[in-house]
Amino acid sequence: MNAAPTTYIPRLLPLRLPRLCVALTGSDPTEMIDKAESLVRDNSFMEFRLDYLSKPGLAFPRIKRFIESHPGTVIIATCRRAANGGKFRGSIASQLDVLSKAAAAGCQLVDVELQTALKCKPGQLQKLRARAALILSSHDFRATRKLDETLEKMRAFPADFYKVVSTATTLSDNVTMIKFLARESDKHSLIGMCMGEQGFISRVLGVRAGSVFTFASAGVGEETAPGQATAQELRSVYRIEQVDAATRVYGVAGDPVAHSLSPAIMNAAFRRENVNGVYLALHAKLLKDLLTCVREIPIHGISVTMPYKESILSHLDNTDSHTTKIGACNTVVRAQDGNLYGFNTDAAGIVRPLERRLNTLEDARILVLGAGGAARAAVFGLKERGSEVYILNRSLASAKKLARQARARTIKRADLKKLAFDVIINATPVGMGNTRETPLQDKEINARFVFDMVYDPAETRLLKLAKERGAQIIPGIEMFVHQAARQFEIWTGKPAPWDEMLKVVLLALQERAARSAASAK
Repeated sequence: MNAAPTTYIPRLLPLRLPRLCVALTGSDPTEMIDKAESLVRDNSFMEFRLDYLSKPGLAFPRIKRFIESHPGTVIIATCRRAANGGKFRGSIASQLDVLSKAAAAGCQLVDVELQTALKCKPGQLQKLRARAALILSSHDFRATRKLDETLEKMRAFPADFYKVVSTATTLSDNVTMIKFLARESDKHSLIGMCMGEQGFISRVLGVRAGSVFTFASAGVGEETAPGQATAQELRSVYRIEQVDAATRVYGVAGDPVAHSLSPAIMNAAFRRENVNGVYLALHAKLLKDLLTCVREIPIHGISVTMPYKESILSHLDNTDSHTTKIGACNTVVRAQDGNLYGFNTDAAGIVRPLERRLNTLEDARILVLGAGGAARAAVFGLKERGSEVYILNRSLASAKKLARQARARTIKRADLKKLAFDVIINATPVGMGNTRETPLQDKEINARFVFDMVYDPAETRLLKLAKERGAQIIPGIEMFVHQAARQFEIWTGKPAPWDEMLKVVLLALQERAARSAASAK
């Protein structure tokens, strides 16, 4: 049978619920309510996960006092059974009793799983719904499948909200969820998202497609579902409350991308320049999967990282001259007609910091370490400015091939001690993530400037040696910010807020270093 229309919601809910509900756990009621007290100023919408408590019954007096002292809050009570992915090991009758008492304590919404509803006696759900608004939920912890069939089963039970949660095993699963929400949200009050790292984008774009709200954790390590972001991250980085149907979607695509700083830097730029856009990490295990998302979501711009910088070329409708010469694309624009255009901004990330320091790059003697994609961008970009470019690479054959293509020169490592350069550029990954490795030793560094493309750590072993040799150093973060700034300009047509982007990424690196140091103790 079909669900009856919603005619009554006890304890009147706001006409528009906040976009973000913060899920709270605790080892005991005191810890849970203390968390709520610390968050309530910025988060008026919370979920109390009562199934995390060994004795949920002890929480109700504290919940009642909390709600009475914060009359503007909206609280969901959830007591998910272990059989359905939660932690509550009691019977269905005791589960419903917990939720009924939570409603009596003032919780305006209660969450009941479809599996529980299917085993309830007639009238039990209606009795509970008379005390609080009912969220009927379904969680698939393995895949994204049969969403319409699941909703049809749920509609047999009258509820105020239907919550359909799946697990994304591919990026395309987010498209499935987003299309489902867009198709059904006009007919029902739906909450929908995909769990898992690859499902993160649905937690942001779901509200754009029609999900009434989404969930967040109280802090790092306090997630109640796989792939859940923190409330602070969804608010400050992704501006979840401002995401709407007109919001343009951008992202960084690669495998892996979990630790990319690009979302922080690009979303900060969008915020600073009042661009209605959101930038997401797109963990694409397959290029085909990524291209499906670009077409179907659609995604208006992509920062392309490894391993797709070269393989994406055959899927583009046109490219700029830099991309053609370098043989790699790091920036994609999706036009209104759906055509994809490729650019390479890595060269801008190298040339711009040097132009700020040197009067001219023409005839500047520059040594590039490496012959891969980053090195190719450096060599071609500098040759266009008239620089005298030398290439040093472990594989001499690769160095010679690049030198022929760019009309540059190769040198042997043994010759370094007797040569001087205006700039030495490290375009290899040596030193990434540590301060031990270096592509050159101190006596091999003879230059006015040393530019390391590695940006994490902020000061690499190479840069430390360069300072000791009296050279001026250029950290890799500048290259990262300048290439991102050029991407921003290509996508929006606006000047990039370079200073803001640099400030944000430096802060992100400091926070990452602090977390790493804390975890090492």
